[in-house]
Amino acid sequence: MNQRGYYPFSNTAVVTKNLIIINMLFWLATMIMTKLDLTNMLGLHYPASKGFRLHQIVTYMFMHGSFAHLFFNMFAVFMFGRFLESIWGSKRFFTYYMVTGIGAGLINILVAYLRIKSAEANLSPDIIDEIYRDGYGIIQQRMNYTDPLRGQLNLLINATTVGASGAVFGILLAFGMLLPNMPLYIIPFPFPIKAKYMVIGYGVVELFAGIANFSFDNVAHFAHLGGMLFGIILVLYWRKKDRNHEQYFF
Repeated sequence: MNQRGYYPFSNTAVVTKNLIIINMLFWLATMIMTKLDLTNMLGLHYPASKGFRLHQIVTYMFMHGSFAHLFFNMFAVFMFGRFLESIWGSKRFFTYYMVTGIGAGLINILVAYLRIKSAEANLSPDIIDEIYRDGYGIIQQRMNYTDPLRGQLNLLINATTVGASGAVFGILLAFGMLLPNMPLYIIPFPFPIKAKYMVIGYGVVELFAGIANFSFDNVAHFAHLGGMLFGIILVLYWRKKDRNHEQYFF
């Protein structure tokens, strides 16, 4: 491992640095270009929503709902991403970040589909058609149906998902797999926790939180798990590929 990769924004952490900069620029654009609803344009919508555009499966991961949301995601990218980039190299790390982020978005859509079908079971076909027809416009007016069942379905269909959290959870997963015994200090625990146990703990918490709030939750727990799922698939694939490469040459 290249020791220089441990220092902030070294030559071996160029992708980490640029990802943080790009996310910050998207946040600043959202704050400055107030006449354009960039969150609606670039955040991820459910495919059946009138607000859905194909590019959102990529752009959503560079948008954030608040400065705190941005800060904590980018802090995690900074703390853990530069380690992975120093081990893998910039190209592989960038590929990993994008795959886990996109994968998280796809899992989020899949879970939204299951939630929507569950919600539709409690409504008549006429009401469902009305929500698909008019619900997006209502959300754009910062309003929603007063009936809880209609309002829930409308949010599931037309709410936007934003944030790099799926890719961040993918980064945490890879960090725990590549450096499983590295001690980490996590508030409020006064003692170090091995990286592998931190990753397992995060995964369990997200799974239970997602199940407990399956009907609707404004935190995309299953997207976080999706980032970890795509992450473990990619890490295992690269391990097998690298092992076969070494056997071929040695």
